Amino acid sequence: MKMMFLKLHSELMPFGLTNAPAVFMDLMNRNFWHEKNYMPSSLSVKKKDGTFRMCIDYRELNKLTIKNRYPLPRIDNLFDQLQGATYFSKIDLRSGYHQLRVHEDDVPKTAFRTRYGHYEFLVMSFGLTNAPAVFMDLMNRVCRPYLDKFVIVFIDDILIYSRSQHEHAQHLKLILELLAREKLYAKFSKCEFWLREVQFLGHVVNQNGIQVDPSKIKAVEEWETPRTPTEIRQFLGLTGYYRRFIKNFSKIV
Repeated sequence: MKMMFLKLHSELMPFGLTNAPAVFMDLMNRNFWHEKNYMPSSLSVKKKDGTFRMCIDYRELNKLTIKNRYPLPRIDNLFDQLQGATYFSKIDLRSGYHQLRVHEDDVPKTAFRTRYGHYEFLVMSFGLTNAPAVFMDLMNRVCRPYLDKFVIVFIDDILIYSRSQHEHAQHLKLILELLAREKLYAKFSKCEFWLREVQFLGHVVNQNGIQVDPSKIKAVEEWETPRTPTEIRQFLGLTGYYRRFIKNFSKIV
């Protein structure tokens, strides 16, 4: 699905319009934003689980933002840690970005408009250019004692891996206690525990190794022939993500 931002009159895409009041009221009731007099438009995007996510067109703000160069981890390096693991649990944080407060001085910069009024985010919003780096930094600091031992963190996705049932019980206890202590909340419906095989970051992992998620292979096979530079970049972005599984990938492309 392609997201399209319309600057002038369209604040919500038609498919999200009937769900917008519930989305707005939920975020308002949780004190994630308050009213404001101006700023960019918003739209409502449907997620895989059927719920909706608010997206704001922050492109102009992002152009003026000094980029946070905090590095995101290399996927290859993360998966190298999983050798020998036989038990896995996956924890997905609930609206991870929204668990971080925006500094009071920066709240006005997050302003946006909807058909119901103008608002400012009080928590970190999706669409801000530095949001992934800021959240990755937070999670690395929180989980540092256990990184490279039995935990992989990629932004708001947490994978716990162990060599035995006994180890996994201990590891799970440590991480769940850590999240509770740091007041980081998970979405239970998206968490999976005590798995012998897990889907994580577009891969399938088990005690035998790592392979490409079959759904991603299907997506590549069914991809229509790219006809524009943008479409070519999109296709190469997907296939390049799995270059470790494609012999002579650099020569092919």
